[in-house]
Amino acid sequence: MPNYEPSEHYQPRPHIQLIPLIDILFFTLIFFMTISVYNQMESEINISVPKSETAKEIMRSAGEVIINVTQDGKFIVNEKPLNNEELEAMLVRVSSLFPDQPVIIRADENTIHRYIIQVLDACAKANIWDISFAAITSKQQ
Repeated sequence: MPNYEPSEHYQPRPHIQLIPLIDILFFTLIFFMTISVYNQMESEINISVPKSETAKEIMRSAGEVIINVTQDGKFIVNEKPLNNEELEAMLVRVSSLFPDQPVIIRADENTIHRYIIQVLDACAKANIWDISFAAITSKQQ
């Protein structure tokens, strides 16, 4: 029998490992599905934020607390309704765990001013000073 040896110009074909690629694809899919669920949580609450001609779209950070204030003065955080005392307690806990915690107040355009002041007071008691208000530009209607 002749002895076949590969020539010096022969190079083996690369082997592509499919299992790690499938794992990466699976984890990426789970990541984007999770992000889309959390992104929809706040936008599903029936609140019409006020319109502004100078509003700027900002990139959201991962740890932001979004406080939704409905027209009738209910506070909702992560789809959980809170009263004023519960909101204060939650903000104090968050502030103690994460100093310099950003807060976004997403209030309905017809919300009475006193409810916004209650949220601002709760933030002040929790020593939270990085506060933003949600608005949409006139173009985003």
